[in-house]
Amino acid sequence: MKKTLDFRPKLLQALGNYSKEKFMTDLMAGIIIGIVALPLAIAFGIASGVSPEKGLITAIIGGFVVSLLGGSSVQIGGPTGAFIIIVYGIIQNFGLEGLAIATVVAGILLVIMGALKLGTVIKFIPYPIVVGFTSGIALTIFTTQIKDLFGLTMDKVPADFISKWIAYAGAFPTVNWLSAAVGFLSIAIILLTPKISKRIPGSLVAIIVMTLAVYIARNYFHVGGIETIGDRFTINASMPQPAPIKFNMEMINLLLPSAFTIAILGAIESLLSATVADGVTGDKHNSNTELIAQGAANILVPLFGGIPVTGAIARTMTNINNGGKTPVAGIVHAVVLLLILLFLGPLTKHIPMACLAGVLIIVSYNMSQWRTFRSLMKNPKSDVSVLIVTFLLTVIFDLTIAIEIGLLIAMFLFMKRVAETTAVSVTTDRIDLSDEGEIHHEEEKLNLPQGVEVYEIDGPFFFGIANKFDDIMNRMGDKPRIRIIRMRKVPFMDSTGLHNLESLVRLSQSEHIHIILSGVNDRVRSVLQKSGFEAQLGAENVCSNINEAVEKAWKLSEKP
Repeated sequence: MKKTLDFRPKLLQALGNYSKEKFMTDLMAGIIIGIVALPLAIAFGIASGVSPEKGLITAIIGGFVVSLLGGSSVQIGGPTGAFIIIVYGIIQNFGLEGLAIATVVAGILLVIMGALKLGTVIKFIPYPIVVGFTSGIALTIFTTQIKDLFGLTMDKVPADFISKWIAYAGAFPTVNWLSAAVGFLSIAIILLTPKISKRIPGSLVAIIVMTLAVYIARNYFHVGGIETIGDRFTINASMPQPAPIKFNMEMINLLLPSAFTIAILGAIESLLSATVADGVTGDKHNSNTELIAQGAANILVPLFGGIPVTGAIARTMTNINNGGKTPVAGIVHAVVLLLILLFLGPLTKHIPMACLAGVLIIVSYNMSQWRTFRSLMKNPKSDVSVLIVTFLLTVIFDLTIAIEIGLLIAMFLFMKRVAETTAVSVTTDRIDLSDEGEIHHEEEKLNLPQGVEVYEIDGPFFFGIANKFDDIMNRMGDKPRIRIIRMRKVPFMDSTGLHNLESLVRLSQSEHIHIILSGVNDRVRSVLQKSGFEAQLGAENVCSNINEAVEKAWKLSEKP
């Protein structure tokens, strides 16, 4: 029986031969990932425009569901920097209710992608697009953190990139140098920690050290002016009850482009993370199962007030480097974060905002891929144009426009390249058979009768090449009696190519020109049969190889 749904969670496979030794390695890895994820979840939540515990809730529920249902043994799910800009924009325009609707719709789209087995297709999104919008997101995240890094006094930060920097320049005289010192010291700690220990996350060390320093400065030395999370947010250190989301078609229509962006971005980042993990572990993830799991997580998390979920490359690599073998490690990481939220949640109010800004600036630097960006600039002009356009659209406008236009440009360039690689050649005298692959033969050349033209199509016969085929025939001089169309190198034909062929037959028949097809493969012939074209042309005029086609042409040419 043919399987209709490619859904095979790795957890079920892992539990089949699970052992105490595997559990201990998963337990230790899960604890470490939970500690690593703590500062990132808080920072991503705040930067996205929600309260810090919402970032933790996203990591807890999203991370649990992704590990429970996912198609990768070591994938860790949660909030990531890639979503900050799109989430912040949705909240500004549509509020938290709009974000919930967009995230659920994105989750449904992800489930549909997985159910339709589009997991492998997502991987083929052009690399310049991925680098372009990833680098653009990194620059945008960096830009959003300038206010908190320098403690600038501003009534409202503009939404767009250029206006932000103009506003920052105007507010620069209000710099709080104590906040700036906290931010830059945080960055220094994050950069220096790996030189001392690669196991301890630098972001966690920075948050602990700077939080203690600011707490002592504020409470014992009465130093003011350094804003903390508690000054801006009220922390609710408990798991919220699920709340219903009010859907209406008007909001769904308005939010569909944003939901599509969340879904595509989540799919790309999750499958990229899983692919990178496969390269390290030697395992093989199931991309369709992973998409369904990511979709389920994004449908569930908004019910608890969370933000979009995706696979996180940094946390996934932390899992691998610390011995995680199965999805149990991801489940443990979610439990660790839940315990931190419930028992240590109130302490997060003392974390300085400048310190979180430092954490996110390091995240943006790591996301920027500036070395990759620079190397791609040496690629063909078409790739460079896609890279630059996607990057600029992400930075100047928004991610939704960047992904949509970037994909459109990439598709047009792809079609242009395919059309350029598909060639049409014309023969009117003799056919050289020395490199034939259709049939074994003794002759090296086939002589053509007078008034016979052979057109060979080398490549897909689709809308990008159909007009080229017409142009070549129109440039020929006298009208032939017989046209042989060789299709041995045509792997597929689309509806435009079929329409072009049907028009050719009608025109040829009106001019008393006989059409013969040669070397049609089974896939293309099936298209011709289902459309009724073969019946229109006559099955006897569809030959399996060029020898048969030329032999038929000789017989026809001998008739008066």
